[in-house]
Amino acid sequence: MRWLVDGYNVIRRDPELAQHEAQGLEDGRAALLRVIAGAARAAGDPFTVVFDGARRAGGAAVGGQVQVVFSRPPETADDVLRRLAAQLRSGAVVVSSDRAVRDAAERAGAAAVTAEQFLAALDAPEDDDAEDDEPPARGGNPRRPSRSERAARRVLGRLRPR
Repeated sequence: MRWLVDGYNVIRRDPELAQHEAQGLEDGRAALLRVIAGAARAAGDPFTVVFDGARRAGGAAVGGQVQVVFSRPPETADDVLRRLAAQLRSGAVVVSSDRAVRDAAERAGAAAVTAEQFLAALDAPEDDDAEDDEPPARGGNPRRPSRSERAARRVLGRLRPR
């Protein structure tokens, strides 16, 4: 399972990462990549973090399970995420709070989670199953989460240390 992460989207959803970004884009990216490296170790899955724009000099060294991709104008990070999700299909998890990106990923067969769900799963205690406090969003069996919610829970569970 390859995780495709909308880099700046995740940075701007977390107060601590946003503070690093306020010091400079490179600081924000480096802080996010440290978090992602920990998630990659916990999940044992490869991660691809996608950022908008060309890489500037002095980039963070990344290796192992974490790959960094910069979009090339006129292509955006969202375009890259959609393309990679379409290529990997059910072998991908897209992390973005951009609804259009998540919808495109789900249409391609990939799982999709919001940046907030991803960050919460990284901060959650190992035995926390308190995800059931939200009512279902649609009709049908009121106790059964939607297909996309079940897929999100399944992939987020991979982030817990084994």
